[in-house]
Amino acid sequence: MTIHEKYMQRCLQLAQNGLGTTYPNPLVGSVIVSENDEILGEGWHKKSGEPHAEVNAVLDAVKNGYGEDAFAKAVLYVNLEPCSHTGKTPPCASMIIQKGFKKVAVGTLDPHDKVAGKGVALLKEAGIDVVVGILENKCNELNKRFFTFHRKQRPYVILKWAETSDGFIAPATKNEQKPVWITNANSRQLSHQLRAQENAILVGAKTVIDDNPSLTCRDWNGENPLRVVLDSRNSITSNYQVMDDAAPTLKLQLSSNDTLEILNSLYQNNIQSVIIEGGTTTIQSFIDAGLWDEAYQFMGTEVLFHKGLKGPLLKGNYHIHKREMIQNDVLKIYRNI
Repeated sequence: MTIHEKYMQRCLQLAQNGLGTTYPNPLVGSVIVSENDEILGEGWHKKSGEPHAEVNAVLDAVKNGYGEDAFAKAVLYVNLEPCSHTGKTPPCASMIIQKGFKKVAVGTLDPHDKVAGKGVALLKEAGIDVVVGILENKCNELNKRFFTFHRKQRPYVILKWAETSDGFIAPATKNEQKPVWITNANSRQLSHQLRAQENAILVGAKTVIDDNPSLTCRDWNGENPLRVVLDSRNSITSNYQVMDDAAPTLKLQLSSNDTLEILNSLYQNNIQSVIIEGGTTTIQSFIDAGLWDEAYQFMGTEVLFHKGLKGPLLKGNYHIHKREMIQNDVLKIYRNI
């Protein structure tokens, strides 16, 4: 690993701290390193409207007793191109120039149309030596939600379901459930952690009527996602848990359940990532359309239903990205190619 890669990896570690809290902004970390290979300051973007990662790294360096003399001989690392426009905060590219930096290392360019190379161009015009493309694939992976939203004009789509080892996601009748959990408590906690990391969670009206879920991350300390319900007939009333005050809820009363129409509606509502949790018909419609990015399949090995509602069936070009045991449960994470 080169010196540049070493400190870009640190940027990625710092940026990860903002997962679930920076929306609609991307995940960004920044490190300032002296010519003697000493970290002068570091920071990450914590929340929209608050200082960006580069600003926090500079503030940390100043707190540590460093100023423009040190910055002129240092390298500022950041996993995403510094912004060049004024939004809720001033442009970071201008701040970097004003602080006297002469070298900047960038992981990947920002696909947002307000940046898209303009930040790097501004730095170069000021005479700053800019290196781009350090650990680029890892930087792109970190901000897969942000990049998908801006490049494909749709949210990053995550499918998630739990099924028994004989392939069912629900028993033949609800009387058999009482309730019977398919997965263990640790799997359910991980599922709620996933909810806290994403922007929204979506289910069909039938799932709400049959199961009355809350769709919150009650088993994990994090922000509840926006709850989205496909409800073309306006059948979900205030009596259901998804309509309580635990989290905001968006009812999509679309003319059809066409996946493109659904994703376009989510895009228009500025939703960058969505978990599709049910039911099987809704999940399968995204699979059939090829409009998904990841799938989380939790398999409980200690529960058999023998009959009931079958789980979704993946098709097309995909691969297993990760497989892990959660006690006796099996989690397979798939990626759509």
